[in-house]
Amino acid sequence: MPDPRLLRAFLAVAEELHFTRAAARLYVAQQALSRDVRRLERELGAELFVRTTRQVTLTADGERLVPHARRALAAHEDLLAAFGQARPLLVDLNSPGLGTGHRVLTRARELAPELELMARYESGLTGAAADLLAGRLDASFGRYAGLAPALRAGLDHQPVRYEPMAVLLPEGHPLAALDAVPLDALAGSVVYAGAGNPRTPEWTDLARELFAGRGIEVAPPAPVAVGVEEFQRIMTKTRTPVLAVVDFPAMPASVLRPLIDPVPLSPVSLVWRKGLVHPALDALRRAAAELAAAEDWLRPPSEGWFSASDKVTMRFNN
Repeated sequence: MPDPRLLRAFLAVAEELHFTRAAARLYVAQQALSRDVRRLERELGAELFVRTTRQVTLTADGERLVPHARRALAAHEDLLAAFGQARPLLVDLNSPGLGTGHRVLTRARELAPELELMARYESGLTGAAADLLAGRLDASFGRYAGLAPALRAGLDHQPVRYEPMAVLLPEGHPLAALDAVPLDALAGSVVYAGAGNPRTPEWTDLARELFAGRGIEVAPPAPVAVGVEEFQRIMTKTRTPVLAVVDFPAMPASVLRPLIDPVPLSPVSLVWRKGLVHPALDALRRAAAELAAAEDWLRPPSEGWFSASDKVTMRFNN
């Protein structure tokens, strides 16, 4: 079998169709990447790419090699995992304590205790997507339909949950006395939904769709807070209600209330880079499917609301 490094180089170029992007994704110099591809072509006795000054395309032999290369790398990763040598899988949970991703990661660790799944906190799927494509992260969670098409082109996803949304209210807010907050009760309010944060536009766009025609305004940009403590400080200072989800971690001097009439739903997918082969990713996908089935996460309530743009992407066809 060819050196796995050469197969990884080939797949990166095959998926990116761009040597510079593929080199950045693998953290190698472009010259080294080109050298590895040429060496693979010599070993196989086949031209794999057509290279011009304008574009890179796969040849028929290159197209034929793609599935075989993926299977060979999967077998290689399985072999390393059997002897405890698989590299850690880097999993973005967006924010510490945020429920869905944390629960899936915890279950995956139970399913594959011999593998290492390392948590990262990148705060927003759009922000994480660039790192996924560059190979700095392996998996993340969030609203896949909210990503730009150019980002989605290099990613795969697995629907996990329609997560009920909530509102985080400062203590003493008139609506804090309610057990659940009807959406109409927020009419005339300004609600923070991450506006101005370049890492979370998919969340802000979802909020705008939800608030449209309901008399609710998205709060103007606040200073982008890095870390839970800074976010808490800014929100305590502004005392602005915050659009959240029902599993949002507790914050001092605030109360979390589910939204109802209708129940707005935030679609959560497990997202990873196309072509990624890793036994821990398999465990993560099994964990997501297992929890989704056990908790009925993908069955939206009859009174639920979700964006029309999410209906297609949340159909799980894998």
